[in-house]
Amino acid sequence: MTAVTDTSRSASNKPSFVVCEGNEAAAIGVGLARPDVVAVYPITPQSSLVEHLSQMIADGRLQADLMNVEGEHAVMCGLQGVALAGGRTFTATCGPGLAFMFEPYVRTPGLRLPMVASLVTRDLLTPQCVWGGQQDAMVVREAGWIQMYCETVQEILDSTVMAYKIAEHRDVMLPINVCHDGNYLSFGVTRVEVPDQQDVDEFLGPPNTNWHIALDPLRPMGVDPLTGGAGGAGPRNFVRYRKGQVRGMQNALRVIREVHAAWGERFGRYHAPLVEEYRLDDADYALVTIGSMTGAAKDAIDIARDKGEAVGLIKIKTFRPFPLEAMVAALAKVKRIGVVDRSVSFGWNCGPLYQDTLGAIYHTGRAIPAISFIGGLAGADITVEHFARAIALTREAEWGRISSEPVWLNEND
Repeated sequence: MTAVTDTSRSASNKPSFVVCEGNEAAAIGVGLARPDVVAVYPITPQSSLVEHLSQMIADGRLQADLMNVEGEHAVMCGLQGVALAGGRTFTATCGPGLAFMFEPYVRTPGLRLPMVASLVTRDLLTPQCVWGGQQDAMVVREAGWIQMYCETVQEILDSTVMAYKIAEHRDVMLPINVCHDGNYLSFGVTRVEVPDQQDVDEFLGPPNTNWHIALDPLRPMGVDPLTGGAGGAGPRNFVRYRKGQVRGMQNALRVIREVHAAWGERFGRYHAPLVEEYRLDDADYALVTIGSMTGAAKDAIDIARDKGEAVGLIKIKTFRPFPLEAMVAALAKVKRIGVVDRSVSFGWNCGPLYQDTLGAIYHTGRAIPAISFIGGLAGADITVEHFARAIALTREAEWGRISSEPVWLNEND
């Protein structure tokens, strides 16, 4: 089973350009990676991604098996079997679909399966909501999946291809969520460059997963044996598995950097692998962002710079594993921080990214004042004006005078 994209685009051995939405860009990236099996179930705002993949398979532009199942739980269970047999897989979900998938979802990293899944992020229930946010992805941030967040439609396509090379690396062997914001990126239409299929084939190489675990009738073996319990080898085995899983996550930080560098060298497009520093070198203070909000934030930074304000920006690309060293290096350049989240941490009365940023601040050895901003919930826009307010409040932040309450950017919209 092999996959091919439209031959008219690859006949010249040169990249082509298309105008498409973010979900179609993800589908194009999947096609370029040549998966063996695709299993998906539609849910807003992911549904058009499913439709694009189904159409590509129906038209013969993607030669992969499409697994039609009754729900997201069966999606992940079915793909686990494919991955265990050495196949390359893809799926996508979000919101309640991710919740329905949860049991096999959390099992996948422990099985060390190099799967790729798009999370087209949205807010969770209840109140009823089908609009963009990042609450679904943030809820599962400790499930053991690598998480990479995209800023642009082009980054969705490129990151989807790169995700396979990262996941299948021998030092990683873990599943990856390529996260892109529902509504703003899923349906945002723009011009993107589609790399040549032959170039992608050479970049990825053939799937190399059978070496680690594979279902084979000629080599019967147990998969996911019962471990743990009081006494015996069980707890020791469980600890060994967990240590290996954690080691794979930390190895991913290096591999993500290497793969992004190799992508830039081959295709001429460089994306920040872990964090991006924007106008930070001479900044006194900075905002921290994640996902599609970053474009508006950069515009606000530029406007403030034109007014003489020494403000910069730190964008998180890889959120899990958390890029501690890169974050500490960025934070060491500034004196105050404002962290903008598109989700909430219920236990800490702040945003999840803010919570992790506080941990990184500790490792700087400095007392850096930090403010938690929360915006963009339920599809609300975080505008340049919202970021201008965040910049102004961050500029005035002082240690010991910061409210424990987050600043809700859309509260009066």
